[in-house]
Amino acid sequence: MARNKYPEETVRKILDTAERLFIEKGYDQTSLQDILTATGLSKGAIYHHFLSKEEIFYFVCDRIGQRNGEILSEVRDNPNLNGMEKLRTIFKVSLHPERQAKMFCMMPYLLDNAKFLASEMRSIFSEVVPDFMEPIIREGVADGSIHTDHPRELGEAIILLSDVWINPIVRPTTPEEIKARCAMFNQLLSPFGIEELIDGEILKTLIGYTELAHHPSSSGKTCD
Repeated sequence: MARNKYPEETVRKILDTAERLFIEKGYDQTSLQDILTATGLSKGAIYHHFLSKEEIFYFVCDRIGQRNGEILSEVRDNPNLNGMEKLRTIFKVSLHPERQAKMFCMMPYLLDNAKFLASEMRSIFSEVVPDFMEPIIREGVADGSIHTDHPRELGEAIILLSDVWINPIVRPTTPEEIKARCAMFNQLLSPFGIEELIDGEILKTLIGYTELAHHPSSSGKTCD
């Protein structure tokens, strides 16, 4: 049997196709056969690189995360912003509709998928907080824009609340629930000098995500 001379191109083709299908149909509604049909590859070619549809999904999410990480790094390293300004900016770019909506269209509800929820939690503690939140909060403490003796723990609390408690993709959520949680989120952070981290623009974006989350195809909505 002939060897594939360009395995990187095959992997990229699989991931590009799978990402498009996951966004269009959602993870649960996309089958491995859908990916086979769209790529024109054999089942053997797929399984040579990936063990399952679930593994393909993890790799797709990792690619999206890497692209987002590059953008967040630019904010973290911007010398023209103080810590509080960086924190505000990183929230806005993290929830940018063109990027984040892809995840909301792709992902099933996390409470229905323990592995995906566990993966999200690991990412928070091993990547998001140490790479972005903690350095930004420490800078805010140094420049006086943020007040805390526990920058890492504050970063963990902010991300856990925003990525799990407020995130509409964790479970079915109404606009009213999002509004109430965001109001409480802002109140909880106020003693640390963090005022209205979730402003009207971000709140509007989050409310919009309640309409995209979970099986867009079954609700008649698309993310194109």
